[in-house]
Amino acid sequence: MDTTVADPLVGRLLDGRYRVESRVARGGMAAVYLALDIRLDRTVALKVMHRSLAEDPDFVRRFIGEAKSVASLSHPNVVHVFDQGTDGDHVYLSMEYVPGSTLRDVLRRRTRLPAREALEIMIPVLAALGAAHQAGMVHRDVKPENVLLTDDGRVKVVDFGLARAIEGGSHQTRTGVMIGTIAYMSPEQVTAGHTDARSDVYAAGVMLYELLTGRQPYEAENPMSVAYRHVHDRVPAPSALVPDTPPRLDALVLAATDREPDRRPPDATALLVAAVDAHRTLPAGGGVPARHAVPAGPAGHAPPANPTLIHPAADLLTAPPAPLRPPRESRRLRPNWFLVALAVVMIGAIVGTGWWFSEGRYDKVPDLLGMNLTVAKAEAAKRGFEVKVGPAEHDSKLGEGKVLRTDPAAGREVLSGSAITLVPSSGPVKIAVPNVVNLTEAEARAKISEAGLTAGSVSKVPSDTVQRGLVLRTSPQVGTKVREGGKVGLVLSAGQLMPDVSEMQCDQADAFLRQKGFTPTVVQQVDDAQPGTVIAQNPAPRAEVTAGQQVQLTCSKGPDTGFRWPWERDDNVQPGQTLVAIPDVRFKSIRDATLELRQAGFQVKVRRIAGSGAVIAENPLGQAPAGTRITIWH
Repeated sequence: MDTTVADPLVGRLLDGRYRVESRVARGGMAAVYLALDIRLDRTVALKVMHRSLAEDPDFVRRFIGEAKSVASLSHPNVVHVFDQGTDGDHVYLSMEYVPGSTLRDVLRRRTRLPAREALEIMIPVLAALGAAHQAGMVHRDVKPENVLLTDDGRVKVVDFGLARAIEGGSHQTRTGVMIGTIAYMSPEQVTAGHTDARSDVYAAGVMLYELLTGRQPYEAENPMSVAYRHVHDRVPAPSALVPDTPPRLDALVLAATDREPDRRPPDATALLVAAVDAHRTLPAGGGVPARHAVPAGPAGHAPPANPTLIHPAADLLTAPPAPLRPPRESRRLRPNWFLVALAVVMIGAIVGTGWWFSEGRYDKVPDLLGMNLTVAKAEAAKRGFEVKVGPAEHDSKLGEGKVLRTDPAAGREVLSGSAITLVPSSGPVKIAVPNVVNLTEAEARAKISEAGLTAGSVSKVPSDTVQRGLVLRTSPQVGTKVREGGKVGLVLSAGQLMPDVSEMQCDQADAFLRQKGFTPTVVQQVDDAQPGTVIAQNPAPRAEVTAGQQVQLTCSKGPDTGFRWPWERDDNVQPGQTLVAIPDVRFKSIRDATLELRQAGFQVKVRRIAGSGAVIAENPLGQAPAGTRITIWH
């Protein structure tokens, strides 16, 4: 925690949204703060540019452009950028807060790392850089300070704020200015200010060297001397300092740090492939014995932090380098008779046990990846191995219950009858759909995103219970487990719409509307429609309404005096035609009501009004000639 001086930003509400809690770091371009996003109630890291840089309009423009590029980069090993904004003379980025420590902190505690562990940190770093390179971005400042190790063991790369889109191999760096950290800067970055994906590869190679040896390849009294050596010297193999470094890792470092960019891997993805391949050849486990620890600097102190520099190139290229320290005199080799005797014994033991190897005492671990776990166990047992099953691990591609990996890995030679551990896949990570009902669309999208899912399609349906514009339900429904990153559809309320009660009997319409929370009034009007039938309504059908709203129903009181319905006039009744009693099918199921009316000789028209499974209104009632159309509502 950076507690050097009181910081005026601490305690302030930045941009009306971010409450700054404390300052956690300060670098060459910006300070980083821990803050609370009061709008989404989440902890974030705020990167606030130094005021001197914020006053440069060109720098601010590039900063904002780079922020947009990084925000579009979605990768599990990249610290996500949430937001960018300004508050007065403060220009900031809002980023994912990653609790844990930096790789620099780890090196200070442990000096150096075993080869396998060093690769297991570099592999996710290279995966993050590779994703950026594929998207046309360059990090430009790869170093241990910009690699975070979370409390749960994840590795994340931070500070892509200097990343810049690759545009036809040219860049927009200001003439004569270098941006980066001298200890990890590629020769072409020093001499010409030119950077591309291969510059990140160079810095990654230097960082791997430092993880393996505990030292940076070039250490000098001033930055000019370090820059000079990047241009004129060749990074040594790590085994020159740590003799037990595997040759494959020597080769990785030397290839990545070649002074000629064209002779390096073209991007981080190419270096990643080589690193993964090298990792497969290393034995599992193992640490750094105390007797092999290499001091990290003078007097056993860790090397100083490496702030990002924005430095005139001319200062580094024209100033004469400080004299390089002469190499220490090689110690005179003296025979160690104990080691000589030990070597003789070991050679004798190897010769004496040759029969063991020639008799096929070693077997290769079979390739069981992707097999059903039960089948794989049987296959391994058939080949004479002792089989153990490790805890299942999530995998986005391999289905549940299939072998994700083995320990030792497939193809490794092990003693016959050895135990091998099968690690099954538990399938992709699945996340329960969060409860977003009654939230706005924006709030629901944010909550779904925070859960690790993606908001999908949006539709709207009427609702009598949920306010217009709020989430009515989700698809899949709340609580359903969905693959990480999966889509969740939102169904929003279109609000309450006025039901269409036209042609319904007035008493039935009045009862239905009161049940829905409306306050109806009835106006009678002479009309040829059947007496007691709704002939008009206000508000009109499907108009937006609110609960308790006044509704006026205009009902027919029949035609002028003397009118009779056709079936009430004897002269219009056809010979043999009789009136038939209309079954009262209210409150019966739609299926049963329709069947009963048709069996009685009537036609049936079904109208949906409430979405109920039962009939809520019927017109006409009483008697009518066979074949009359009866309307039912549900």
